[in-house]
Amino acid sequence: MTYEMILPLMMFALVSSITPGPNNLMLLASGANFGFRRSVPHMLGISLGFALMALLVGLGLAQVFEVYPVLKLVLKVLAVAYMLYLAWKIANAAAPTAMDEAGKPFTFLQAAAFQWVNPKAWAMALTAVTVYAPNQEFVVIVVVAVVFSAVNLPSVTFWAVLGQQAQRILTNHRRLQVFNISMATLLVGSLYSVLFI
Repeated sequence: MTYEMILPLMMFALVSSITPGPNNLMLLASGANFGFRRSVPHMLGISLGFALMALLVGLGLAQVFEVYPVLKLVLKVLAVAYMLYLAWKIANAAAPTAMDEAGKPFTFLQAAAFQWVNPKAWAMALTAVTVYAPNQEFVVIVVVAVVFSAVNLPSVTFWAVLGQQAQRILTNHRRLQVFNISMATLLVGSLYSVLFI
C-alpha cells in the first residue's frame, strides 16, 4: 500500500465509522443509559473487534462465503434475530440505579462479538479489504485493520459522548423510555439494508 492510499483509506474509515449504524446507535443508547465511563469497554470492543474482523476477512474469510453461499443466509438470519433481540432490550431498558445490576452496558467481548452479526461491519470490512488490499498482502491487510481501528475509536467515542450529553435531557423515566424506544426503532430500521438490498 502506498502512502497515497492511506488518506483515502482513513477517509473511508471515518465516513463509514461515524455515520449512524447499529454500533453507533447502541453506543448512543449506552451513553445515555450508563454514561461514558461505563461505555468504554463497549467502544473498545467495537474498534478492536472490527480490526480483528477486517484482518480475518482479508486473510481469506470472505472466500468462505463464495464457496459456501448458504453461510451468507445463515449469517443474515443470525444478524436479524440478534439485532431484533438487542432492539427489544434497548426499548425495555430502564435507568440504572446504584442497586440495579440488571442494567449493564455491553462488555468488551460482547461488543467485539457483535461485529460478526453486524451487517454494516461486514460491508465495511469487505469493502475495505477489496478496495485497499486487493492483492491480499499480509502487511497491507494489517495496515487496513490498524487504520480502521485508529479512526474508528474516536468515531464511536463521539456517539457515546453524545449519549452521555443526552442524559441532561433524559431526566425523567418517560423521556428515557421514549429515547430508548426511538433508538430501538432506529436499530430495527438499520436492518433495511440486510433484508431488502
